[in-house]
Amino acid sequence: MTSKLMKQMGLTFALAAGSISVAMAATSNDFVDKAAQSGITEVEAGKLALQKSSSADVKTFAQHMVDDHTKANQELMALAKKHDLEVPDDAALMDKAKKAILEMRDESFDKAYANNQVNAHEEAVELFKKESTSSDNAELKAFASEKLPTLEKHLKMAKELQSKYAK
Repeated sequence: MTSKLMKQMGLTFALAAGSISVAMAATSNDFVDKAAQSGITEVEAGKLALQKSSSADVKTFAQHMVDDHTKANQELMALAKKHDLEVPDDAALMDKAKKAILEMRDESFDKAYANNQVNAHEEAVELFKKESTSSDNAELKAFASEKLPTLEKHLKMAKELQSKYAK
């Protein structure tokens, strides 16, 4: 087996395992960890799309991701600090794997990015819905409820991009 194939297989397993972990967020700290990791990844993937994409609509979407998720990340970090919760300063291994996959697929970057964004936002919507209905922390519950419509809007936009680049 080639080194590249082994890396791709490892990334596939990391992505599959990561899908399960989002549904398992159970504590305030779990929510903060997963929301921060997701937000950091959105910013990094958006920056990558701004560099690699040649499509105006992808770049516009990517800039929205950078702007919206940077702002939300700052708010989340302030809230977490207030409640003495740790916030990761880097994306999780799974999210780094997604970015690596995007970097490997130059010839179909826009399609890969759109697919990634649909998956990422489906997971984020699920995470924020759960937190907005079940959190014991009133401020995190309010934060999740406030950000949920934006994430749902991002998901809708990502699905529109995905359908455009599915060809």
